[in-house]
Amino acid sequence: MSNIVNKNTDESNQQAMASSVEAPSYTQKQTFGQLLRGDLGFLPVFLTLLIIVVYFTATPPAGIFLQPRNFSNLLQQSVQTGITALGVVPVLLLAEVDLSLAVVGTFGAVVMGILSERMGVPATAAIAAGILAGALAGAINGFFIAVLRIPSFIVTLAAYIFYQGAVLSLLAPQDTLIIHNPTIVNIAGSSTSFLPDWLGIGLPIVLLIVYAVSVFYDQTIRKRNGLRTKSMPQLVGRIVLVAAIVLGVVFTLENTPSPTPGLYLGVPTGVAIFMILILIVWLVLTKTTYGRHIYAAGGNAEAARRAGINITMIRITVFTLCSGLAAVAGVIQASRANSVATAISPVLTLQAIAAAVIGGVSLFGGKGSAWAIILGTLIITSLANGLSLQSRGTDVQFMIQGAVLLLAVTADALIRRAQARSGR
Repeated sequence: MSNIVNKNTDESNQQAMASSVEAPSYTQKQTFGQLLRGDLGFLPVFLTLLIIVVYFTATPPAGIFLQPRNFSNLLQQSVQTGITALGVVPVLLLAEVDLSLAVVGTFGAVVMGILSERMGVPATAAIAAGILAGALAGAINGFFIAVLRIPSFIVTLAAYIFYQGAVLSLLAPQDTLIIHNPTIVNIAGSSTSFLPDWLGIGLPIVLLIVYAVSVFYDQTIRKRNGLRTKSMPQLVGRIVLVAAIVLGVVFTLENTPSPTPGLYLGVPTGVAIFMILILIVWLVLTKTTYGRHIYAAGGNAEAARRAGINITMIRITVFTLCSGLAAVAGVIQASRANSVATAISPVLTLQAIAAAVIGGVSLFGGKGSAWAIILGTLIITSLANGLSLQSRGTDVQFMIQGAVLLLAVTADALIRRAQARSGR
C-alpha cells in the first residue's frame, strides 16, 4: 500500500481505492471458524440431523425410521411445526418473540371450522376467513408492541390467554368439532392428499431452478458491488447438495407404498404447501426492500429509524405475517386431524421457536434465513418421531428437545461473541 500512497496522481489513488474494495471478493481468505460462522453455518445443523438419523436407524426398532412410509409420516408431522416456525423467523429477526402462535393457529382453524360446519360457508371462503382471523390477531399484537411500546413477551402472553378463551367460547358447548367438508379434508387429511406424480416431481425441480438462479444472481450482484463472494466450487457444491437432498426426498416419497396394493402415495400436499411458503417468505426477506428493512431493523433499530425505515410499520406487519402463517398451519393441522378442538398444543410454540433457532436464526435479531427452519424442524420432528418409535414417553422427548434448544441458543450466543471480538 505504501507504493500506492506515494504516487500523487488521481488515477493511482482511484486504483488504490478500487483495489481495497474489490480485494475481499477475490483474495481474502477465511478461517475454518469464520466459515462455520458465515457461509457454511448450516453444516453443524446438518451434521446434527445426520447423527440423529443414523442413531434412530441403527437402534431398535432398527430400519423402521427411514422406511418410506415412516419418512412420509415424519414429513407430514413436520408441516405444522415448520409453517409456524416460518412465521417465527421474521419476528426473531426483529429480536422479538411471539408466545401466542399455538393458540392463534388453533383460533384460525376454529373460525374456519365453525364457518364451514355450522354456517355452511364454502370451504374456500371459510379457509380464507380463518387465515385472516389469525392475521388480524397478529396485527393487534403488533399494534400494542410497535405503537404502545409494550414488550412483545407480555403482549403475546396476554394474547395466548385471550385467544384460548375465545377458542373455548367459539366451540362451546363442544370440545371437538368434526370437519366433513371434503375440500378442507383433502388438503392434508385423506388418502388423496398427495400431489400427482407429474406435479410431485416437477414442482421440486422448478423450486430448485429458482433457488439456483437466485444463488448465482446474488453472486453477480455481490461481485458487482465489491462484496465478499463465494468461489465457484462453493456455489456449485451448495446447489448440488441441496439438489441431492431434495431429489432424494422426492424419490423416497414417490416410492412410498400406499395402503392400496400396487399404488404409491407420492409428495404430501401439506409438504408442498410448506415448501412453497418457504420460497415465498425467502424471496420476500431477501429480494425486496421490505425484507431488507426487516434485517436492518433487527440489526440496529435506531440506525434503521434514522435511515428512514418505518420501524412501526415493519413490526406490525411482521407480527401480522407471523400469526397469519400460524393460522395456515392450524388449518392444515385441522385438515389432517379432520377436526378442530379446544385442546391447545402445550409445546408447539416452543418447538417452532426451537426449530428456527436450531436452524440458525438468531434470538438477538438481524441474522437468519427462511430456509434455516427446514433443518431445525426436521431435527425437532425426527427426535419426536424416533423416540416415539422407541416407545419413549413424552417426558423423555421434552427433556431431549429442551437440551437441544439450549445447546442451539448457547452456540448462537458464543458465535455472536466471537463475531463481536473479531469486529464482524
